[in-house]
Amino acid sequence: MQHLPAVVVLLTILLQFGAMWATGHAREKYGVKAPAITGHPAFERAWRVQMNTLESTMVFLPSLWLAVQYGFPLWGSLGGLVWVFGRTWYAVAYLADASKRGPGFMVSAAGWAVTLVVGVIGLVRAIAIG
Repeated sequence: MQHLPAVVVLLTILLQFGAMWATGHAREKYGVKAPAITGHPAFERAWRVQMNTLESTMVFLPSLWLAVQYGFPLWGSLGGLVWVFGRTWYAVAYLADASKRGPGFMVSAAGWAVTLVVGVIGLVRAIAIG
C-alpha cells in the first residue's frame, strides 16, 4: 500500500503522455502544422483532450499530495485511481465523439473530490492537533 500513491502518479504521467501522443499523431495525420491549434475536428478534439487533461492534472496532483501527506494514503490513492480511470474514459470518449465525454468527466471529478476532501480533512485535523 505504501507504493500506491506513486503508482497513481506514474499512471497520471502515462495518461499525460498518451494525451500528448494522441495530439501529435492527429497533428500529423490531419496535416495541422505547428503552431496552429485549429484545423481538422479530430485534431481539435485531441488538442482539447490534452489541454483538459493537463488542466485537470494541475488540481488533482496537489489534492492527492494533501491526502497522502496528511494521513489518508489509501483513500487518496483510491480516489486517484478513480480519477485516472475517469480521465482515461473521458479522453477515449472525447477523441471519438465530444458529446460522449460527460460520464468520464463525472467519474474523474468524483475521484478528484475524494482526494480533495480527505486531504482537507487531514490537514484540518493536523492543524487542530498542533
